Amino acid sequence: MNIESLRNYSLSKPGTEETLPFGPDTLVYKVKGKIFLLTGLDEESLRFNVKCDPDKAIELREEYPCVQPGYHMNKKHWNTVLVDGSVSNALLKEWIDHSYDLVSGKGKKI
Repeated sequence: MNIESLRNYSLSKPGTEETLPFGPDTLVYKVKGKIFLLTGLDEESLRFNVKCDPDKAIELREEYPCVQPGYHMNKKHWNTVLVDGSVSNALLKEWIDHSYDLVSGKGKKI
C-alpha cells in the first residue's frame, strides 16, 4: 500500500471527507465529522493512525510489530500502523474498515 492507494481506499468509504485541519502535511479522513484515519505526507515511510477497540488494539500491538500505540493520539483507542510490507494490504484495509465502522457508528468489531 502506498499513499495514493491509502487515500483512494479511505475516500471510497461512504460519507468520507478528506481534510487538512493540522496543516498541509497531515491528511485527515472523517466520517460524520469525526476522524477515522490520519496520515502524514512528510514521512519517509508510510504510516497512519486508526481508531481501534481498546482490547483489540492491545492484541494487534502484541501480534504485529508494525502496529504501535497511536502517535500523538489517545493510546487506548488509537494505533499507528507502519506500512512496512510485513502485513497484507487486505489486513491494512481491515484495520481501516474497523476504524471507519467504530467512528461511523456501525461499531463492528474485528
